Amino acid sequence: MLGVSLYDQWYQQPVLLLLGAVWYNLLTLAGHLIFPIRPLQDNLARSYEQLAHYLELKSRLFDPDIEDDGQAPLYDLALANGQLVTTLNQTKASLLTRLRGDRGQRGTRRTLHYYFVAQDIHERASSSHIQYATLREKFRYSDVMFRFQRLLFMQAQACQQLSRSILLRIPYQHDPRFERAFTHLDAALDRVQASGTSAEQMKALGFLLSNLRAIDAQLATIESGQAQAMPGNDVENQLADDSLNGFSDMWLRLSRNFSPESALFRHAVRMSVVLCIGYAFIQVTGLDHGYWILLTSLFVCQPNYNATRHRLALRILGTLVGVAIGLPILYFVPSVEGQLILIVITGVLFFAFRNVQYAHATMFITLLVLLCFNLLGEGFEVALPRIIDTLIGCAIAWAAVSFIWPDWRFRNLPRVLDQAMNANCRYLDAILEQYHQGRDNRLAYRIARRDAHNRDAELASVVSNMSTEPRATAETREVAFRLLCLNHTFTSYISALGAHRERLTSPAILALLDDAVCYVDDALHQRPADEPRVQQALSELAQRISHIEPGAETKAPLVLQQIGLLIALLPEICRLQQHVNQLPE
Repeated sequence: MLGVSLYDQWYQQPVLLLLGAVWYNLLTLAGHLIFPIRPLQDNLARSYEQLAHYLELKSRLFDPDIEDDGQAPLYDLALANGQLVTTLNQTKASLLTRLRGDRGQRGTRRTLHYYFVAQDIHERASSSHIQYATLREKFRYSDVMFRFQRLLFMQAQACQQLSRSILLRIPYQHDPRFERAFTHLDAALDRVQASGTSAEQMKALGFLLSNLRAIDAQLATIESGQAQAMPGNDVENQLADDSLNGFSDMWLRLSRNFSPESALFRHAVRMSVVLCIGYAFIQVTGLDHGYWILLTSLFVCQPNYNATRHRLALRILGTLVGVAIGLPILYFVPSVEGQLILIVITGVLFFAFRNVQYAHATMFITLLVLLCFNLLGEGFEVALPRIIDTLIGCAIAWAAVSFIWPDWRFRNLPRVLDQAMNANCRYLDAILEQYHQGRDNRLAYRIARRDAHNRDAELASVVSNMSTEPRATAETREVAFRLLCLNHTFTSYISALGAHRERLTSPAILALLDDAVCYVDDALHQRPADEPRVQQALSELAQRISHIEPGAETKAPLVLQQIGLLIALLPEICRLQQHVNQLPE
């Protein structure tokens, strides 16, 4: 151990280290006792911050100056949706941890209510009621587009304000300007209708306006409309627990990952080889500080190429900057007292940045290492070995992810795409059930909705990583990019059906909805030989939509509109899906 020679007895340093660890854990425990739901509130605040970012990106789709064939805003929106889904999942995990020890605390019920509101706003925000290119072309010179864009941007600001309110533990105050904005938008829509705009387009704009009003109502009543029921007693307040329960779940999870098909298994083998190579290199070369090679490889090597490449660049940059800053500090701050103060500061900054800015965290830990070694009289001597060992460790990690079972994400594209389509079909089935039985937020529906968004987020992650993989061809990247945009649009059309779900009584509309769900499932799982039959069925369905009368059902026009939008996307999705399935492994 470093510094053991400074003590008279060999056991003094280990005892002091253990005492420091115990003291740290006592402080942590005290913090959790004083602020028991603070970690949960932090995750919840991040969820609303990500939701604000998503709404802000969504508002850009209403920019009338976007080129008609521009897919970049939709691609950015799909990536932001992936980040939002990840944050919501982290918040759910924190909620489950908190609910296991819950005794009816008001703070826990409050955060649970906030989480459900965030989920509902996400479903409404991710829904699409019209093709944006058509909307921009029709209303390019109208103020309607700008008013919709401004409303979404204001709602993004409201979510940002709500995030700050959660962090500061103060009541959220809804902006009174929303009512004026909705009033002016209503007047603008009246002028558009008077100008001769088709009834079909006016209905689509009306559904969009209703959706924004529902989001506004959620935000306006989030403080006053909190559920007071105990979490877990009501079917609409239950959360799906994905954690391990018992030995059987643990064995099932382990058995699934004891195969080269598992990414965890491949990464475990890769890490074992990396550490063996690093240790052998240390033994052969006899480096004094060779353990830095092992530490660098351990922290840099990630399950896939893109993540490792990104972490590797940040590690090297942070180390070089840390050494460049650290050497002058050692020269200008020679006193022990000053260096001890800097050790405390750099240690705190390392923990502050390690999960948000890895390059900054690496820089601060490098400064801490140089300062600690300087107390032993070796500060200047270890600077160059630190750089060399970091470069060697990064090289070993890069070689491992490139040549030991390389996890090229483009090879996973067919599987991830198939999972996304299956999740969309299950989401549609869950929505169909509620159009038959009536609206509720029971667990089965929320699981189907979350799974669809999770799969969309996973597809976005795969496509994003493909952009830097050397083995992915330009054609594959282009097809994957288009599929990501199509799948996110497809999911958003389904979300619109979910956001407006309510019980329908018209047998004709329900029969059409039943057939549409079956045809969508059939089209997404067709074989090449079945294409003519499926296309004929979809054409017949489109004709039925155009001839059916909505009747007195208030939601029937929206259902017909969304079914039409869904089946319009299917031919291109199916064609690109078959192209992806033919890609070489």
